Formats: sequence, structure tokens, C-alpha cells
Amino acid sequence: MSAAASPPRRVSPETIRSALQQPWRHGEAADFRGAVIEGTLDLAGLVLCGIDLSGAVFEGPVRAEGAQFQGLSWFCGARFADEVDFRDALFINDARFDEAGFARPAAFGGAEFRGIARFDRAEFSADARFEGATFYGNAAFDTAQFGGRAQFAGAEFLGGFWANRVQIRAEADFADTEVHGRLWLRGARLGDAALSESRFGLAFGYTYR
Repeated sequence: MSAAASPPRRVSPETIRSALQQPWRHGEAADFRGAVIEGTLDLAGLVLCGIDLSGAVFEGPVRAEGAQFQGLSWFCGARFADEVDFRDALFINDARFDEAGFARPAAFGGAEFRGIARFDRAEFSADARFEGATFYGNAAFDTAQFGGRAQFAGAEFLGGFWANRVQIRAEADFADTEVHGRLWLRGARLGDAALSESRFGLAFGYTYR
């Protein structure tokens, strides 16, 4: 008989907050993979070291507006049950939200992604706000699902925008966006229609559709 699976590790927001305020060291990240975080995680305005929260479950809201993530910021496959606020956050290294699930509104407006910003296969059940965000590296949203409004007005993609097979079921706003480099829209849908480059403010480089 195989051994029973270990129950998820339950972690308090205070434990996460304390661990992330340690000095950043290259190649190191606080390991909270698969953890269940209870209550509100408040990281607003803090300078943070590297973190791996892959597969974590956030039962309460996440407040990280104006936070500075100095190391890797991995939220691969994380589940956010409540509102998420990363407005004006700075991600100095790679930010990974691939396969993450956002049950309620997710705010990334004004955020700055200096490494890659990976949202491949992410699921936004409510509104997703990226207005005024700046993406220096590749912004990858392969097959991402938007159940609510997708707000990208005024965003700047300096490393291209990969939107392969993106599905936006409600409304989208790409007014005044700028895409430098590759704009990949093959299979991307806005409602029942194809997502067209005409929705974007300016696109410098090749468009694939």
C-alpha cells in the first residue's frame, strides 16, 4: 500500500512576509511551493527577495502594490481565491504566472516587468487589468483565458507580445498600447471574432495572425 499523501503546508501571511524581506542573493529564492496561505498577504511597498510560490493557494487577498521583487518571482500554477493587487509593482527578474488561476479581479496596472512576464495558460475568471504596464522582456500569454474584461490600455511591450490562441470572452481595451517586436495573434479571439492588430495603438515589427 502506498503512503498517504502529505497534507498541504499551511503558512501564515506573516511567515511569507518575513521570509521575503531577507536580503536578496543571486540564485536563491524562498521556497513555499504548494503552500496554502491563510488570510491577507500584504507586501505593499516592500523590497523583496526571490520567491518560489509555484502551486501555492492564496485563500485571501494579495496586496503587493508598489512592491519591488528583486529576485525570481514564481507563481506557476498558483491559485488566487480572492483579489490580487500588483499595481505599480516592479519585477526586476523573471515573473512567472503560467497556469495561475485568478478567481477574482487581478490588477497589474502600472507594473514594470524587467525580465520575462509569463502568463501562459493563465485563467482570469474576472477582470484583468494591465493598463499602463511596461514589459521589457517577452510578454507571453499563450492560450490564456480571460473571462472578464482584459484591460491593456496604454501598456508598452518592448519585447513583443505573444498572444497565441488567447481567448477573451468579454471586452478588451488595447487603446494606446505599443508593441515593439513580434505581435503574435494566431488563433487569438475576442468574443466570437479574431483579435486583430487594429485593436492595438501601435505595433512596430511583424504581426503574425
